[in-house]
Amino acid sequence: GDPTEGALLVAAAKAGLSKSDLEREHPVLGEVPFDSERKKMCVVRQTTTGPVAFVKGAPDVLLRDCTLWMTGEGRIEPLTDEIRRQILSTNQQFASQALRVLGVAMRPLDHVPESYQATSLERKLTFLGLVGMKDPIRPEAKTAVAGCLAAGIRTVMITGDHKDTAVAIAHDLGIMNPGAQAISGTELNQLSDEELEKRVASTAVYARVTAEHKLRVVRAWKKQGAVVAMTGDGVNDAPALKAADIGVAMGITGTDVTKEASDMVVTDDNFASIAAAVEEGRGIYDNIRKSIHYLLSCNVSEILLMLLATLFALPLPLLPVQILWINLVTDGLPALALAVDPKEPDLMRRPPRTPNEQFFTTQRFLLLFSQGSFLALMTLGAFVYCLYGMDLNLERARTLTFTVLVLAQLFPAFNNRSDRRSIFEIGLMTNKPLLGAVAVSIILQATIVLLPPMHDIFNVVPLDPEHWLLAVAIGILPLVAMELWKASRKKADI
Repeated sequence: GDPTEGALLVAAAKAGLSKSDLEREHPVLGEVPFDSERKKMCVVRQTTTGPVAFVKGAPDVLLRDCTLWMTGEGRIEPLTDEIRRQILSTNQQFASQALRVLGVAMRPLDHVPESYQATSLERKLTFLGLVGMKDPIRPEAKTAVAGCLAAGIRTVMITGDHKDTAVAIAHDLGIMNPGAQAISGTELNQLSDEELEKRVASTAVYARVTAEHKLRVVRAWKKQGAVVAMTGDGVNDAPALKAADIGVAMGITGTDVTKEASDMVVTDDNFASIAAAVEEGRGIYDNIRKSIHYLLSCNVSEILLMLLATLFALPLPLLPVQILWINLVTDGLPALALAVDPKEPDLMRRPPRTPNEQFFTTQRFLLLFSQGSFLALMTLGAFVYCLYGMDLNLERARTLTFTVLVLAQLFPAFNNRSDRRSIFEIGLMTNKPLLGAVAVSIILQATIVLLPPMHDIFNVVPLDPEHWLLAVAIGILPLVAMELWKASRKKADI
């Protein structure tokens, strides 16, 4: 059940009170469920002296409805201002120790109520005491908050707990950074929407809030141009979840209404899972872009190669069946392997993308076009050299050019794993599917060049050993050029 109720039952059991015995001796007559606006809940039970309303809730709120209090000796006395101050002071001390504090009160009734309304039951109460409970922070939560901060994701706490409790927990989690503020629901009521928008960026904790407050905070952040993800589990969280860009419901404690209003459900109710989902999403996005970048740069090289050959009145360097082979086999397998590339270690240290950022930025398009142009010019140069410099016949020159382009597209697949880091820094063995894809593609290319039955199908001829060495030497040039570009870029950044 609810962790708070569980903690109270454990405390009662330690005091020698049995839930089953109490239920049997003092049956429930009715109740008024907890409400985030009232911040209290009430249960009416039949006792030996008649019906009694038992109320628990936020101590500072509960005290407003109390007129009497029970002393340690069990006497009922008027609740003076001095006693109120002592209770609130104790409440604040507990809260500053990151304890969740509940106040408990009761009210003997003259008769069994005809209807159970908070307005008639939760008044003229006798204050009984405070209950402090520790809701331990999960060990991974602090790491997840720090990871989100490094990734440019600001974590803000919005809670119904006491302000001091929330601030203490926020300090433990690393949410309450120097200069950050905490605002209570009462203070929020005094702020206009415009004033809240000005303060929202510097506020890390919102305490004693209602559903309306949560909605206002979400809208204020969105007015600042932020992409807002809101977590919640109660029915009262549904409006804020719906208003956020990404509503995240808790799978274990979340209500059906909350889950329906959300975009995502965290099945283990763990904040670290949300941070892990962000990292996974960034990795998937990166890999999709790597695959598409690789495929488009290869296609650009093929288009430019054929275009330039036509413009210079050269024989066709590739035949249609050869282009089809490159697109279906030698391009496709590495692109699939790039889609499952392991996440880069600095993925969660990069700032978030802006919502209106294009999938291919101008910088990336220029890089893609430059790579494709380099491959096209290099392959065309190899074709011209074979045809006129080495005096090879057209079929042999075309076969060599075909092989050069295949290798020149396969080797740069390793470069596409990162725009920043060298392949030697990443490690060749960290993406075994890519190694396998490149190896299989090279074997397939060698097969159609070496096996006589394939010659007529692909219009190729066997190559001599020196031709194979030349093809490998030229084909590896794009890999070397990209590594040199990364090294110069890193040096410039330093």
